[in-house]
Amino acid sequence: MDRSEFRRGVRDVTPLLLGIVPFGFIAGIATVNAGLGLPEAVGLSAIVFAGAAQLAALELIGRDAPLAIVVVTAVVINLRMLMYSASIAPHLQALSSRTKAAVAYLLTDQAYALTIARYRTEDAPRRIAYYFGVAATLWVVWQLTTIAGVVLGTSVPESLGLEFAVPLVFLALLVPAMEDGPTTVAGVLGGIVAVGTAGLPLNLGLLVGAAVGILAGLLTETATEGSPSGD
Repeated sequence: MDRSEFRRGVRDVTPLLLGIVPFGFIAGIATVNAGLGLPEAVGLSAIVFAGAAQLAALELIGRDAPLAIVVVTAVVINLRMLMYSASIAPHLQALSSRTKAAVAYLLTDQAYALTIARYRTEDAPRRIAYYFGVAATLWVVWQLTTIAGVVLGTSVPESLGLEFAVPLVFLALLVPAMEDGPTTVAGVLGGIVAVGTAGLPLNLGLLVGAAVGILAGLLTETATEGSPSGD
């Protein structure tokens, strides 16, 4: 593995850690609020390793939602990873199955965004070194900050109202993502549906809202591309 490219990946991702650190800390606090302990928090964070999906799962776990609903909701939220995988796959064809599995496990929004441009100009060995420099750094920081949130979250007084932390983080993620018509429609309609269906049995409201939002965004994008103004 090219060490210089690995170090470059670490260097390039470092500015993004300013957003990852508080996000991971909030995820740790959300784990405490959901009634889970440190071992469960470490296991969930290591297995899932997906911020938005992890927070959504913790929200549902805190409401005693069935495990199937928790899993399906996390999968729906992470469907964008299919697009990332399809985009990045042609650059990784020469790698072994074991390396590809490691790439898939570490794939995140930030890792994809930083590496896809780099992959167009570098050969395969240098590409993968850069990717692991970015992705492994994100993984380590996420695990450490989640653990810190769990440990420190237990000592935070309930009077601070940390139960609002998760909704606030989702708002912080949502607003910048609503950058065009389809994403705005998906965010607004998905949010409205999720709130309107909050009383559904088995805590299905979040899942229904996510599904409706994704479908609405896809339909809007299709209609926009098919219109004369979208050419």
